Amino acid sequence: MKKIFSTIQPKINSLKEYLEDKKIFRKIDITYQVIWNLFLIFLIISAIGVFFVAGAGAGFFASLVKNEPLRSYDSMKKAIYNYEEVSEVYFANDDYLGTLPTEIERREVGLDSVSKHLINAIIATEDEYFSEHDGIVPKAIMRAIFQEFSNSSVQTGGSTLTQQLVKNQLLTSEVSFDRKAKEILLAMRLEHFFSKDEILEAYLNIVPFGRNSSGRNIAGVQAAAQGIFGVDAKDLNIPQAAFIAGLPQSPFGYTPFTNNGDVKENLDAGKNRMKTVLRRMKDAEFITEKEYEEALNYDIREHLTASVPSTFSNYPYLTSEVERRASDILKDILLENDGIVLEDLPEDKRKATLNEYREKAKLELRQNGYKIHTTVIRDIYDNMQNAIKDDRYFGPTRDGELEEVGAYLRENNTGAILGFVGGRDFQVEELNHATQAYRQNGSTMKPLLAYAPAIDIGALQPAHIVPDVKTYYTGTKREIYNYNRQHRGLISVRDALKYSQNVPAVKGFRLSPHEKSRESLIKMGITNLDAGEPYEATSIGGLTYGVTVEQNTNAFSTFANGGQFIQGYMIEKIEDKNGEIIYEHQVNPVEVFSPQTAYLMLDMMRDVIGSGTATYVNRSLKFNADWAGKTGTTSDFHDSWFVAMNPNVTLGVWIGYDTPKPIKRQGVAGLSYGQRTQKIWANIANAAYDARPDILAPKQRFEMPGGIVRRSVCGISGLLPSDLCQQAGLVRTDIFNAKFVPKKVDDSLQLVKYVLINDEPYLALASTPAEFTHDGVQIKKEYFDFVDYKDYIPANWNHIVPERTAPDNGKQPGVIQNLYLNGSQLSWSAHGDNDILGYRIYRVSSDGHVQKVGTVQGRTNTHFTVQTGEYYVTAVDVAGRESPPSQKTGNKVESPPAIENPEPPTGEEIPEQPVPPIEHDNSEEEL
Repeated sequence: MKKIFSTIQPKINSLKEYLEDKKIFRKIDITYQVIWNLFLIFLIISAIGVFFVAGAGAGFFASLVKNEPLRSYDSMKKAIYNYEEVSEVYFANDDYLGTLPTEIERREVGLDSVSKHLINAIIATEDEYFSEHDGIVPKAIMRAIFQEFSNSSVQTGGSTLTQQLVKNQLLTSEVSFDRKAKEILLAMRLEHFFSKDEILEAYLNIVPFGRNSSGRNIAGVQAAAQGIFGVDAKDLNIPQAAFIAGLPQSPFGYTPFTNNGDVKENLDAGKNRMKTVLRRMKDAEFITEKEYEEALNYDIREHLTASVPSTFSNYPYLTSEVERRASDILKDILLENDGIVLEDLPEDKRKATLNEYREKAKLELRQNGYKIHTTVIRDIYDNMQNAIKDDRYFGPTRDGELEEVGAYLRENNTGAILGFVGGRDFQVEELNHATQAYRQNGSTMKPLLAYAPAIDIGALQPAHIVPDVKTYYTGTKREIYNYNRQHRGLISVRDALKYSQNVPAVKGFRLSPHEKSRESLIKMGITNLDAGEPYEATSIGGLTYGVTVEQNTNAFSTFANGGQFIQGYMIEKIEDKNGEIIYEHQVNPVEVFSPQTAYLMLDMMRDVIGSGTATYVNRSLKFNADWAGKTGTTSDFHDSWFVAMNPNVTLGVWIGYDTPKPIKRQGVAGLSYGQRTQKIWANIANAAYDARPDILAPKQRFEMPGGIVRRSVCGISGLLPSDLCQQAGLVRTDIFNAKFVPKKVDDSLQLVKYVLINDEPYLALASTPAEFTHDGVQIKKEYFDFVDYKDYIPANWNHIVPERTAPDNGKQPGVIQNLYLNGSQLSWSAHGDNDILGYRIYRVSSDGHVQKVGTVQGRTNTHFTVQTGEYYVTAVDVAGRESPPSQKTGNKVESPPAIENPEPPTGEEIPEQPVPPIEHDNSEEEL
C-alpha cells in the first residue's frame, strides 16, 4: 500500500502545481461563493414562502371556522349523545310488543356491553391511530387533500373516529372545505374535553350499519348485532365482529339483507370486506394467525338471524294507534313544559302552534327511546284479529271496496282498551275503523239520547206508554218512519226500545230539555257535534259528523258504570330512556246519569238481546254473561251496529263500506245484515273469551242500586192504576226509579157504552138499545197528541173503545129472510145492512099474544135455541130501529113456555153488568 502511495504521490503534486499555475483554485473558490450565496438567497426566499403559505393557510382556515361558536363541554356532550333511539311498545303487563317505526332503528349500549372483538375491529379498520392522536392525523389529512386535488381514483379518507363523530353529531352532512375545517377544529376540541372511551362509546352508538332482518335501517352496534346475528353486542365473536365493523364503509352495499328483510343472494361484497377487516386485526395483533384463519372459514350466511317481520308489519293497526296516542300525549307535555295554553292563543296562532307541537312530539317519540306501556292484552288482541278472517260473514266487495269492520273492547270500570279490530286489511285500507272512522250510529243512539235523559228527569220510565203512530218532525211535514214503515201503536218504552221503533224514540227525546241532552252527549265523549245538535233526527242516529266505534262503545259503558262516564284509554304510562315515568293515566269519572237511570237502561237493553232485535246473538255466543245491548242501522243501510256490555266489559262492532253504500241485506251466509253483524260481534266476543274467560264472562250480574222498586201502573198514563185501568187490562208491572214512582191515580180512562159491528167496537148512540151495548173504557183525548187512535190499539186491548161513532145508514132495516125451525134450532139469513147490531126473537101464542123471548147480538149470528111454539125474528140497527117481523115458523101452543131473557117492565133499567177483567197478553214477537 505504501509502495502504491509513493508511486502516485509525484503525479498528485504535479497536478497541483499545474492548477496553481493556471489559477484554477481561485476560480473554484469564486464559484463556491456564488453558489453558496445563491443557496442562501433561495433558502431565505423559500422560508419566506413557507411562512407566507402557512400564514395564508392559517388565515384561510380561520376564515372557514370564523362562524363556528366556541362550544362548551356541556353543549358538545349533549350533541354527541343526542342520537335517535327507537321507542319501545309493550302490551299490558310489560309484555314486549316491539318498536315504533323510525327511519333508523337504534339501541343505546354502554362500552362495557360491547364485545372487545368489535371494538378492536372498528379501531383496526376505521382509525388505527385512535389511541395516539388528538382528534386528527395530519398525514392522513394531507393525503386526503392530495387525493382530492389530484382527483385520484383512490380515496383513502382522512377522518378519525373522532372526526366521524363530529361529522354525524355536531355538523351537517354538506361536503365543503368550510365543514371540513370545522370538523378538524371540533375534533381536537372534543379530544380535549372527552376521554377516548367516551368518544368511542358515542361513535359505536351512532354509526350506520345498513339493514336488519326486518329490512329496517339500523345504526349503533347493539341494533346491528341484534338485527344481523340475533345476539347482543357483547356476545359477538371475531368473524361476526369483523363483518359488522366492515359495514360502515358502505352500509347498504355490504348489508346482508334487502329492504324487505330477505337475505341477499350474493353476500360476497360484505364477506370480502370482512376479510379486509380480519387482516387488519391480525396486522394490528388484535387476533392471532389461528384466529384469523378460523374466522375466514366462518359461514356468515348460516349464522344470520332469521328474517322476521317488523313490529309494524305484524301489528300495523296497533303500532299506528299507539304512535298516534303517544305523540298526542307528548304534545301536551311539551306544550305544558313550554308554558303554552292553547286556549289563550288567537285562533290562527292556536292552529299553527298545535301543528308545530304535533310535529315536535312525533320527532320526540321517534328519536328519544321512550317505553310506551299499553293496556292491550296480546292474546285478546291477536284472537280478535283472527276472528274476522272468516270472510263468509262479510258482504261482497263493491266498487273496489271491502265491506269493512271496526271493533272495540274495553274494560268498564277503568276504561282500559283490551283490544280492537282496525279493519280487515291494513294494506288495502290504513284507516283504523275502530278509532278514526266517523259514522252515523243509527239506533244505538236511542239509549244514549232518546231515553236515558228523559228517564233521568222522570219524564219516562220503562212502563210508560209512548204512542207509536204517524208522527212528523217538529215544524215540518216530514214523517218519522220506523224501519219497516209500520207502527206498533200504544207501546211501552221498554218495548219501543226492544223493537227499536223510531217514533217513540223521537217522542222520548222531546221530553228532555235540549241543553240536558246536549250536555249528556258531550259528557259521554260524543263531542264532535254541530252547533245546534242534537236535533230530533239525532235521537235515532242522524248525526251530522258521526261517531267512532270507540266513542260509541265508551258512551255505552256509562250504563255499565252506574251512570258515570269513564274515558277509554290505551296508553297506561310512558317512560323516558332513563326509566323516569313522564306520563301515567289517571281515571277521572264524570257523572252523566243517576245509578237508577243507568240500571233501568241496562234492564231494558237486556230485553233487546232476550226477545228483541238482537236475539240472534244468543245462538252464536259460546259463554253466558249478563249482557245488555242495542242494535243499530242507518239510512239506506249504510251502517250496521251492535254494542253490548256485561258487568266487566263493553264490546262495540260496526260494519259498512268506507264510501257509504248499502250493505247487502240478505243472502250472505244465509243471514240478514243484522244477523251478520251480531254473528261477527259474537265471533269477536268468543275469540276474546278464549283468551281471557275471566274477563269476558263474569259470574256476577249487573247490581241493582238502591232506589229501584217494582210497581204496577196504568200503561196509558204511567199513573197508579184505577179500577177502570185494571178492568181494561192496561196495568203494567215494571221497575221504576223510586224517586219517580207516581202518587196520583190514573184518570186517563172513562166508562162508555159501545157496540160491536162486524166485531169492531164503536161508541153506542143515545138511541142504541141497551141490550146490544157493552160497558167499555175509552182513552181521554188529552192524553195523546193524535186524533184517531183506532188503528193503533194493540190487539189484546179489546176493551179500549176508539173515538168513533157507530155507522148508521139512516133507514129501517128490511125484513129477515129464510126463517125456519129445525127441531129446537131457529135459524135465518143474516141481514144485509152494515149497521145491524143483532136480532130479537119473538114467540106467538095460540091466542095471538106476542112475547120477546131472546136477543142475539151480532149481524152474522143467526141461530137461537127455542122450545115448542111459533116464532118470528126482527133485526135491530144501531139507532134502535127494528125491522118488520119476519115470516112465522113453528106451531102455536096454548100455554107459553118459560121466557128466556124476558123483557123488563116499562121504566125498569137493565142492571149494569161489571166489565170482566181482560187477560193481558205479554207475548212479544222475537226478531
